[in-house]
Amino acid sequence: MSSATTAAAGNARTIPFDNSYARLPDIFFAAVDPTPVEAPRLIAFNRALAEELGLDADMLERHGAGYFSGNVALPGSLPLAMAYAGHQFGRFVPRLGDGRAILLGEVIDRNGKRRDIQLKGAGQTPYSRRGDGRAALGPVLREYIISEAMHALGIPTTRALAAVTTGQPVYRDRVLPGAVFTRVAASHIRVGTFQFFAARGETDNVRVLADHVIERHYPELKGIESPYLALLDAVADRQAALIARWLGVGFIHGVMNTDNMTISGETIDFGPCAFMDHYDPRTVFSSIDQNGRYAFGNQPMIGQWNIARLAEAMLAILDEDQDKAVEAVNAAVGRFMERFQDHWKAAVRAKLGLGDDEQEIDQSLIRDLLVTLYEQKADYTLAFRRLADSAESSEADAALGRLLEDPDALTPWLSAWRERLARDATPPRDRAAAMRRVNPAFIPRNHKVEEALTEAIDHDDFSLFAALNDVLSKPYEDQPAFAAYAEPPRPGEEITATFCGT
Repeated sequence: MSSATTAAAGNARTIPFDNSYARLPDIFFAAVDPTPVEAPRLIAFNRALAEELGLDADMLERHGAGYFSGNVALPGSLPLAMAYAGHQFGRFVPRLGDGRAILLGEVIDRNGKRRDIQLKGAGQTPYSRRGDGRAALGPVLREYIISEAMHALGIPTTRALAAVTTGQPVYRDRVLPGAVFTRVAASHIRVGTFQFFAARGETDNVRVLADHVIERHYPELKGIESPYLALLDAVADRQAALIARWLGVGFIHGVMNTDNMTISGETIDFGPCAFMDHYDPRTVFSSIDQNGRYAFGNQPMIGQWNIARLAEAMLAILDEDQDKAVEAVNAAVGRFMERFQDHWKAAVRAKLGLGDDEQEIDQSLIRDLLVTLYEQKADYTLAFRRLADSAESSEADAALGRLLEDPDALTPWLSAWRERLARDATPPRDRAAAMRRVNPAFIPRNHKVEEALTEAIDHDDFSLFAALNDVLSKPYEDQPAFAAYAEPPRPGEEITATFCGT
């Protein structure tokens, strides 16, 4: 070990690892070290997140190539690959697990919250299933961009701590530069984690996992009557709220398999995800979603379907009387869509500037606006952003109209909307400001993301990647100097398919 590496390792002893998942029974994971890479190079480091985690940001930035590639072990870490199962496009696979991800451990951040630190693309694990365990540079950068953009949008998500190139190729449809992504999450426990043990008939381990989840994510449920049923309800509510917020910004996850659905309620696994340009509930970007299972408008129903799979996995621990357990599960799953509708209604009402006093016309205003945006092929993000301008002054209506194929198509709707707004006492300027706080000016436009990835992959140029991250860190600000990042793609710039990193 070089003197620099020795010094770095010594400094790293201050990292406050406290690895609760590693204290679970051995069947929950496989201990495995990252596979070293040839020539690691740190290309992105999230200093603000490192400081939030209570880490030595200076030390990590100096020696990040070694730490974030897995070449140098962080003292106190206990690297492991987590076991889980999952339904993939509706088909159950009883043994998946972390095939290219390695959990280094957990830290307690400066807010007292427990957070996972994980390397993605760090080499093969016992769950790799003939995969190479590696990640290509493009998917690593995509996950970095979109996860941090989601955080800036205020949507629960895993976070990006660092990205490293490996100096080694990976082989997909072509030879690509390899990379390792460092991800931070409240935890990486998934619906599929419960399914793994349920499929094996290991009821005791389902209970151990549920107790661990309650301790870690839902401590308010400890000691109450029927804590496991309350856990199912709580997870369902967080997922309903999460999906409603996805729809509010036009996000399409792309692969809502049960192994990609966290128990914590965070967005995870940014593979073939994308943000919708013109509004169409049938929009699909994922190249592997041939039948539109995970289309934009299907996401609430898939969320409910996934919660039903979680309920099945937990059934044996919910009640000794299985008839009562089934009855409780059916009720819990049935409540999911009602909860989603409540969260979605709150989100879209805020986007339209409607007050807390719901009125009969409100639902038809929401429905009619979305129908018009669909029929007019209007850009989803810009339509709502410009609607905020129209809330302040009707002089802004012309700019909104230019997003439509027929500039006058929204004129009757705008009249009805303004009549409704007039019943609230909120001053127009205050209403417009509130709308701008929930209607972003900037999202990760697919064509801009692809531009940044192409420059990085083909030319080793990360300037567009850095610029895009900077713009997306302030999505609710106008940023006139970067107006081009807010524009939808011109003809020929459209991205119609995104791809899974494996």
